[in-house]
Amino acid sequence: MDTPTWITRYWQSSLLDRAERGKILTLYGPRRVGKTSLVEKVLASGQGRTYYGTGDDLPLQTLFDSQSVSLICTAFSGYDRIFIDEAQRIPKIGIGLKILVDTLKDVTIIASGSSSFTLASELGEPLTGRSVPLTLYPLSQVELAAHFGTMYLLENLEQHLIYGLYPEVLTDPGPDQKRDYLMRLCNSYLFKDILELHNLRNPSKLHDLLRLIAFQIGKEVSLNELASTLGIAKQSVERYLDLLEKSFVVIKVRGFSRNLRKEVTKSSRYYFVDNGIRNALINNFNPSSMRDDMGMLWENFLFMERLKKQVHHTTWVNRYFWRTYDHKELDYVEEADGALAGFEFKWGNRKSKLPALWQESYPTATVSCINRENFLEFVL
Repeated sequence: MDTPTWITRYWQSSLLDRAERGKILTLYGPRRVGKTSLVEKVLASGQGRTYYGTGDDLPLQTLFDSQSVSLICTAFSGYDRIFIDEAQRIPKIGIGLKILVDTLKDVTIIASGSSSFTLASELGEPLTGRSVPLTLYPLSQVELAAHFGTMYLLENLEQHLIYGLYPEVLTDPGPDQKRDYLMRLCNSYLFKDILELHNLRNPSKLHDLLRLIAFQIGKEVSLNELASTLGIAKQSVERYLDLLEKSFVVIKVRGFSRNLRKEVTKSSRYYFVDNGIRNALINNFNPSSMRDDMGMLWENFLFMERLKKQVHHTTWVNRYFWRTYDHKELDYVEEADGALAGFEFKWGNRKSKLPALWQESYPTATVSCINRENFLEFVL
């Protein structure tokens, strides 16, 4: 099957509907997942006049820095839609967008950024109640099934586990091109926002930290151990992890507890936003037959695909892992409206023995094992 250069995104047909009049649609997400391409494709198909700008544009930065209502509104009068990409790079962008949304009430305004912390903080107070946030992740199984059909997911499962789901990875023709792209992405773009915006003293430690995390998927992370291994303060490790999460590189999951003293709650686990990034960091794109970490890749894949599905459907859940100090555990727990669902992720063919203590402690909770035979229901 020839892979097209553009794969339809889930929000493509409804993006403008989500851009409510009188509000800013803020599109967050990792670098290179197609935020700009998605917005440009949607706006190009509409009617009327559109302004495209980027946070790197000096005249745009100067205009917003003026905070002048008359200057800003005069500059943007006559447009039906306004799109500002990499908006986190514009100082006082929140105040400028507030002026626009309060004055040009019939204009559709979209801002995008790859650093959730910086853009969200800039938009925070000025746009309280005026912002509609959306997060765009790498392509999901939901989007691929809609585009290619469900059999495509089964036929390409191992490729997705190893090379991930960045749009350009899926459209690159072969493994060498996929690998080259992911290595370039790690070396050129992965830390760009963090390094540009946060003035880190030891940028090389970010890469070293992520390599350590890459070997601990599905395991609790010890900040003290990471700090000791890296030779930096625990507080620096915490700061780095926080920045990596806010720049859409990793996602933190905490331990769940409601009843038992012996449940682990203070430690966290980390998942990568994309399997391909994880494998690029450790420089390992071997096939499954030559790997000893397929269980980690499977767990990371299932966690992210479940999260993407819930983001698409605006399903609000709290996400945890569950473990006791005597090593009873579940890989993943969801809490929604007070209801609990526990999941064990298994790549191999061995049957998983689900912990009886979970059901004894939480008798109304469900529990199930997700494997290669039933994963489609879990992610679709």
